Amino acid sequence: MELNVNFDQSERITYNQTGFPVFVHREFLSTYPNYAAISHWHDDLEFIYIISGQMHYRINGKQILLRAGEGLFVNTRQFHYGFSPDHQECDFICILFHPLLLCSSASVEQQFVLPVLQNECFPYLVLRGMNEQEQKILLTLQEIWDCALANPFAGTFALKTQALLFQLWENLFSLSGHTEKNQAPGNQHLTILKDMIRFISSHYTEKISLAEISRAGTISKTTCSHIFVQYTNQTPFSYLTEYRLKKSAELLRTTDRTISEICFEVGFSGASYFAETFKKSYRCTPGEYRRQKA
Repeated sequence: MELNVNFDQSERITYNQTGFPVFVHREFLSTYPNYAAISHWHDDLEFIYIISGQMHYRINGKQILLRAGEGLFVNTRQFHYGFSPDHQECDFICILFHPLLLCSSASVEQQFVLPVLQNECFPYLVLRGMNEQEQKILLTLQEIWDCALANPFAGTFALKTQALLFQLWENLFSLSGHTEKNQAPGNQHLTILKDMIRFISSHYTEKISLAEISRAGTISKTTCSHIFVQYTNQTPFSYLTEYRLKKSAELLRTTDRTISEICFEVGFSGASYFAETFKKSYRCTPGEYRRQKA
């Protein structure tokens, strides 16, 4: 499985139902290349519920471990991704929805939605069922999945799901520390990282230096490397390599261009290095990958 992302690494989400901004899906970590999603962000709010196995998750550089029966809330516009360092399977439910769904009135938006979205010290919440509110949230996540499983395109799916989302939010709001006027010092780094990622996405086909990447964020090369490692767990160049590999995989699936043509088109300097790097990440050669996806 590949995430569909824009130039700034924001995810393009395909919702279950046109006109109703909710995505509910059961996924397996083994379907992601190298058992890892790419680091990404989106305006939508995200909830994860682990059915079986376990998953490591990184959010803005912080790493947590989620086990079966546990969950996670990721606030809007946070850099995050799930992975398994030892390639263990994880069966999980992913639920995303746009916060506009909660803004039924200006009063509700001001009192109950924006205080959570704008709390920079509340980027995520691990849900381990340690209190009544967390237990209720975990149960509601399962109810939303049951609703989607019944028929995500049925006429009552949107109505039932939106009711459950309000129920979910009521319990999350009570856990969010919403009464505090919080500001996180690292928020500026997220903006800088997005600028540098946007530069990489626009110039990955070219030869790029660390100095050019750091200039895109108007910071030093040392700070550039620090921010990338902190928020993506990768150096700027390993991130660039992974981005090129992702683009090469897209071309292998969707075009009949030769492997050599694709290699140079996505910015690799040689076919042998490209093949070696591709196999290390995708656990197969570019040719094998193309045949598997045909």
